[in-house]
Amino acid sequence: MADAAPSHAPQPKDATAVIVFADGHVAWGRGFGATGEAVGELCFNTSMTGYQEVMTDPSYAGQFVCFTFPHIGNVGTNPDDVEGLCDSALGCVVREDVTDPSNFRSMGDLPNWMAEKGKIGIAGLDTRALTRRIRIQGAPNVVIAHSPDGKFDLKALHAKAQEWPGLEGMDLAKTVARSCHEDWTGGHWTLGQGYDQPGADGRPHVVAMDFGAKDNIFRNLVKAGAKVTVVPAEATYDDIMALKPDGVFLSNGPGDPAATGVYAVPVIRALLDADVPLFGICLGHQMLALAAGAKTAKMFQGHRGANHPVQRVGGVWGETEGLVEITSMNHGFAVDGDTLPENVIETHKSLFDGTNCGIAIKGKKAFGVQYHPEASPGPQDSFYLFEKFVADL
Repeated sequence: MADAAPSHAPQPKDATAVIVFADGHVAWGRGFGATGEAVGELCFNTSMTGYQEVMTDPSYAGQFVCFTFPHIGNVGTNPDDVEGLCDSALGCVVREDVTDPSNFRSMGDLPNWMAEKGKIGIAGLDTRALTRRIRIQGAPNVVIAHSPDGKFDLKALHAKAQEWPGLEGMDLAKTVARSCHEDWTGGHWTLGQGYDQPGADGRPHVVAMDFGAKDNIFRNLVKAGAKVTVVPAEATYDDIMALKPDGVFLSNGPGDPAATGVYAVPVIRALLDADVPLFGICLGHQMLALAAGAKTAKMFQGHRGANHPVQRVGGVWGETEGLVEITSMNHGFAVDGDTLPENVIETHKSLFDGTNCGIAIKGKKAFGVQYHPEASPGPQDSFYLFEKFVADL
């Protein structure tokens, strides 16, 4: 049994929630949302808007999100801002107590929405100090517990945090992906009108492999001019080719790309061999790189936010070579740029730390980016990638 949490972290009288780290550190706060406890990895996100999109991104499965922006929940919640209906973030850490929503689009408040979705929230912490801790020590394994009566078994929570194996080696895509084929409908969202419903006739057919996709990816493919069919993460090469795709999209998702790649990479390799056009985002980008012969690795703290600068490189961009895009990111694994084979070009790199953010495979219509060009939340500098993919089909 693990030792009890340090005695130098006494529980404040108003504390109804606690974070217990695998190293025994304890942080107290005020709980909201669901009650109970959950174990996972704690990461931080620097986005100033879009907390509901962040919390419903399936790429956050197995993780808690520490928001660096202090005011979370003040615009409420609504069904239009949900990015995925499956498992996503376990909960969140915020600086200020959640206030009543003040926004004309709000249809509910964040605490009740989180309680309904089974997500635990903890407020009243110094999120900047917590973020610095993650930057210095790496993303930790933690348990977050919420009990209105303020009673916690710290020793048991500490043991649970220590025993959780972490995301490395974990395949989570199967837990968040769709279980059957789905013909996607719905494109661009307009205030007051909702999502448009363009017809599919005459459009190139994109089959999207769902490893934990955000819905806005499919909307952007439709906006760019495609007809979209979504298939499960474990779809086989024959399953995909039976749909007669003009191109295949590889989605974002949670977990370790090497673990998900055990079953997905052979399918991607077969698609490459058949010269099927491919476009990958985030986890999809990582598995495209694995299929091409590169390697991936767990990052120390990851990239998560809506203000990450990425530069176009590789000599493939003509007059726009060197241009910088401000992008939305959410990933804790990355492609090791030093392992790219000779037939793979690095097309984008992070200006924060130089990590790989894009590849293209020579002689193939196959490319991927580490970031999220569909945004939601985030800037829209990178929509051209959807247009490029669909226009080349």
